[in-house]
Amino acid sequence: MLEFFFEARFTLNRLRLGPSGPFIDCFASTLKTAGYSWCTARVFLRAAAHLGRYAETQRGGFGELDWSTLEAFRRHLPTCTCPDTNRGTTHDVVRGARLFLSHLRESGVLEIPATDEASNRTHAVVRAFQQWLRQHRGCSESTVGHYGRAASDLVVTVGDDPGNYYVQTLRNFVLESARHQGPGATKTLISGLRMYLRYLASQGKCRAGLDEAIPAVACWRLASLPRSLPGQDVERILDACDVATPMGRRDRSIILLIARLGLRASDVSRMCLDDIDWEDGSILVSGKSRQQVRLPLPQEVGDAILGYLEHRPRTEAREVFLRSVAPFRAFRGGSSASQVVSRAMRRAGIDAPCYGAHTLRHTAATEMLRRGVSLYEIGTVLRHSSLDMTAYYAKVDVELLKQIARPWPEVPQC
Repeated sequence: MLEFFFEARFTLNRLRLGPSGPFIDCFASTLKTAGYSWCTARVFLRAAAHLGRYAETQRGGFGELDWSTLEAFRRHLPTCTCPDTNRGTTHDVVRGARLFLSHLRESGVLEIPATDEASNRTHAVVRAFQQWLRQHRGCSESTVGHYGRAASDLVVTVGDDPGNYYVQTLRNFVLESARHQGPGATKTLISGLRMYLRYLASQGKCRAGLDEAIPAVACWRLASLPRSLPGQDVERILDACDVATPMGRRDRSIILLIARLGLRASDVSRMCLDDIDWEDGSILVSGKSRQQVRLPLPQEVGDAILGYLEHRPRTEAREVFLRSVAPFRAFRGGSSASQVVSRAMRRAGIDAPCYGAHTLRHTAATEMLRRGVSLYEIGTVLRHSSLDMTAYYAKVDVELLKQIARPWPEVPQC
């Protein structure tokens, strides 16, 4: 199987005669079955051979390989002097080494745990917290994921011993995190941390009331204008998708679902093949708070999805949209679909204050309002839980707002 990726006899001998040699052909077969591209598989196979030589010269032998070896291998790469290797310091080299280590574990060659035990110990309290959210709070998987990431960030930064959590430490962590993200992400972080600290207090692992030490962030829901785009910009984004490729067909379908139906990125990433009813031209959307609603499927959107499904990678996954590179699996979350939109916007040269799926969702709502659709009907399509949320779009006509806005009163000088 190694001959599928390499032709030079010297390279084939070098890979097969090294410490990883007895397992390299089986690993190559696994990569080919998983659908990895020719170029990526070659990098991974060279990384597997390099990892074997590193283990032989630096770690006491091939049998000493474990998860801790990967971090040492990554630090070794910039100054590597291993003989008969391609070296390399890219992320793909470490990724290939990790995949090879997983292959050895699954093949029974190495008896190592499925994941790093040190990482498991560090995040055991976070996993217990997430299970508590599911069982006792009834949170959705999306909320469990967001709150779990907030708790995990705290554990990694401050430590996994709740006895060392102090007011000033927690406040410094929140303020430092807020410097690198927007108000919306910071509010999610704050909610997750407060819930995590309440959980720890309920388990007797930290003193009660620490959740009140988490500072709030100023972010008013209706204070800003909707971040929407003109209709011609949406068409430019659609034109930036190369429909001659499966990836371009997928991207165009995702953009149309968001721009025409106002779906959230998470709605698109969770959409399954069974959610589409081709006979009556409708689509079942499973949104936030476990709400499900059936929406009409426009002809343009349906044709785009059908065109993608005809070129979709063959896999047992039931999700509609998959990764464009091996392994072909469903998106991990809404951020993946949002990145598809963001990349298309940049390819089209769109100058926008914010890039991502939510900008197109705002655009869909704004266009409906400009065409005379009532706020109640817009809220129904967008699946807002309250009409107050939809009222956010009542401010889209800026010129009309200027006519009715009252001037700011003059303040007399002291």
